[in-house]
Amino acid sequence: MSESAARPMWRRLLGFNLLTGIVFGIVGFYVGWWIGHQIHATSIAYFADTGENDIALMLGYLLFTVGFILGLGFGRYPLRRLLGHEHSHQENEEPERGIGRYFGLCTDHKVVGMQYLVGIGLFFFIGGLNAMLIRAELLRPSPQLFGAGNYLSIVGLHGTMMMGVMSSAVLGPFANYFVPLMIGARRMAFPRIESLTFWLLMAAGAILVSTIFFGGFPTGWTGYAPLSDEAVWGFDSYIFFFALVGISMTLLGINMIATIVTMRAPGLTWGRLPIFCWGAISTSVLMVLAAPVLIAALLMVAFDRSLQTSFFLAPAGGSPYLFQNLFWFFGHPEVYVLALPGFAIVLELLPVFARKPLWGYRLAVAGILGVTLLSFFVWQHHLFISGINSALRPFYMFSTELISVPTGFIFLCGMMTLWRAKIRYTVPMLFVLAWFFNFFIGGISGVFLSDTPSDVSTHGSFFVMAHFHYTIMGGLIFAFFAAIYYWVPKMTGLRFNERLAKIHFWTMFIAFNSTFGPLFALGLMGMPRRVATYASNLQPLNIWVSVSAFVLGASMLVFLANVLYSMVIAREPAEANPWRSKSLEWQLPTPVPVHNFDRIPVFDADPYDYGIPPVAPRPVPAGASGVAPYPDRK
Repeated sequence: MSESAARPMWRRLLGFNLLTGIVFGIVGFYVGWWIGHQIHATSIAYFADTGENDIALMLGYLLFTVGFILGLGFGRYPLRRLLGHEHSHQENEEPERGIGRYFGLCTDHKVVGMQYLVGIGLFFFIGGLNAMLIRAELLRPSPQLFGAGNYLSIVGLHGTMMMGVMSSAVLGPFANYFVPLMIGARRMAFPRIESLTFWLLMAAGAILVSTIFFGGFPTGWTGYAPLSDEAVWGFDSYIFFFALVGISMTLLGINMIATIVTMRAPGLTWGRLPIFCWGAISTSVLMVLAAPVLIAALLMVAFDRSLQTSFFLAPAGGSPYLFQNLFWFFGHPEVYVLALPGFAIVLELLPVFARKPLWGYRLAVAGILGVTLLSFFVWQHHLFISGINSALRPFYMFSTELISVPTGFIFLCGMMTLWRAKIRYTVPMLFVLAWFFNFFIGGISGVFLSDTPSDVSTHGSFFVMAHFHYTIMGGLIFAFFAAIYYWVPKMTGLRFNERLAKIHFWTMFIAFNSTFGPLFALGLMGMPRRVATYASNLQPLNIWVSVSAFVLGASMLVFLANVLYSMVIAREPAEANPWRSKSLEWQLPTPVPVHNFDRIPVFDADPYDYGIPPVAPRPVPAGASGVAPYPDRK
């Protein structure tokens, strides 16, 4: 038994951990709240007429975040260094054992990956619950359950939660956990920053949920001005949520890029880099370049609300049109922050279950990089009906349609990998195949939104919502579950119940298409999004969609039941390499040691050489500190 486990519970609760972070955060919130009210009482009489104090709430959120992070122990290392103390590896002493390592600052990338998986899963289910409330309201043509105002708040909370938290759904748990293992590194480049990105995301989620205590916000996930200025102070939660998400995304991207560029093992050239790592580094580039634009835009919105500036207020000389440009310059790359990891997971898993090399590896990399580049040239197709200069429309129509070319490369590589393959229809492979079906529909429907004439008719309708969900939920979420069923047995050492997993897949796949397919028809029939009232002739189709959505929600309960049964009740050990994968992470013992490798591996082969006849292993020179990671090439 470790020394930490032998201590009494009350001793273990004292110190820098989640409990301390929550206490410091609450204290920080009320300190900020008090300071804000002092400023209000002495300096700014404007708030007396509005019945709210945005400065107090914003300062409360700011000091809550600072207190939460300090309570977790993130101030300990810089303070010790400022005082001249030697570097301490205290954060790395406990990660080898004990559940306590998951409730505070930990610099083991595998622990951070598990933290991300559980934390993101929690907020995913909160967002899904809001979706169920939305569909319950739309069972009738007029507001029945919540009223129009509360309905808008539920819609905004659902969309904002999903778009913000799920932006790290793949890089957070799976890239943090497996990229160092795939490239032969013992850790991430900046371990403390890695942990910080997770806890910032958790603080952001808690702040967003708190909006229900301050009236919510009526803007949806886009936060358009002038609604952002007219909204009650619940909108301040939106500002701080996305600002913290943006900071987390930026730091996560920097850390991932630095790790992949500088910490690859000997022999791991760019031409041998696993395709999942290409997806991780491409997504990281988007995070680093796009997220700061959102942070700057939100800072200006905060000033408009609290300091009476007028960046986006037309009566005072500002421009709400400027906010749309800034938001979508972030917002459309953000769509690919969600989509690119799905591409990478699909291409990473296909060779394993097709037992073939990945067809067109370089073409797939070109497709991923092409999508990354072109995603910054399409944002104004969201503004086709917002007064965009007509001379610009042809360019943004062309650039939007052009992005389908690199996306087509990825589809082509996937289809050719499946061609004449010996496919094993495991649960991860079922989710991968469903991804192709769903994302194809999402891509085809996107053509109607990229062309101005058809976009004028479908913009702001349920057609857009159907397209978006086929692209994001049909793409990212299905790939996310493929990754869960593929990699979690390695992360936990336990296998899922296969019968429950297949019930989850088929229920989710059928219910997903039954939910969002009819929304294309509703959109073409004139039903706008984000409204609780609609024409009575649309009620039968809305009832169908709502019932299908409830079945889709039930499929998530099947998944949760599988998690509880497999990880808590049955706890059946997983095989060391149940998928017979040749990638490096599956060659390590389970659980993976804290230091990952006893010796840094030497790469000398393609990780996707399935089906290639065995060759003699490359001799390792005497005294070399490496081993070939792919000795078995059957």
